[in-house]
Amino acid sequence: MRVLIACEESQIVAKQFFLKGHDVISCDIEYPGAKGLPHYLGNVLDILYDGWDLMVGHPVCTFMANSGVRWLKHEMNIWGEDAPRYVELLKGCDFFNKLFNAPIKKIALENPIPHKYAKHYIGNYNQIVQPWYFGDPYFKGTCLWLKNLPELQDTDRLIPPKPGTDEHKRWSIVHQEPPGPNRKRNRSRTFPGIAKAMAEQWG
Repeated sequence: MRVLIACEESQIVAKQFFLKGHDVISCDIEYPGAKGLPHYLGNVLDILYDGWDLMVGHPVCTFMANSGVRWLKHEMNIWGEDAPRYVELLKGCDFFNKLFNAPIKKIALENPIPHKYAKHYIGNYNQIVQPWYFGDPYFKGTCLWLKNLPELQDTDRLIPPKPGTDEHKRWSIVHQEPPGPNRKRNRSRTFPGIAKAMAEQWG
């Protein structure tokens, strides 16, 4: 199967499909984080119509995620729909929809939980998954928009630690990522357990 992993520099998902024997390529405007796997360095829209059987996409969530909605509301209170963040939101939603409406039979797009303004333009998600559903001891709610694909089934569900414990703090490391040049990259990476489940269940 020809598989496109869109907007992924880490190649974590691409690797799992490669290990399953698929003809897979990742694509991102950043250089790939791994070596030896096919990677298109550039805009995914350049290769979106190249006859893929499946696409798993990770479009940029900066202006769509609920975690940043307070900044959007602040700007909209000042500028209304001319607010810079709202303009960027529209661009992000347009890109998201171009991916989801591409002529590819099977599509999965993942993003953090979106705010209501984003939902208005991209629609609601089909499913929310957590890394700990698939054996990785971390908290990171990930929404999936699915076309002609089943919802992911848990593969190695863990029991979350109690709030306030040191273990709970360790599981929350994604949300506690300190400011720095790698913060965005580290927070956006897909965990290996989810990637493996995608390859096994959708591949």
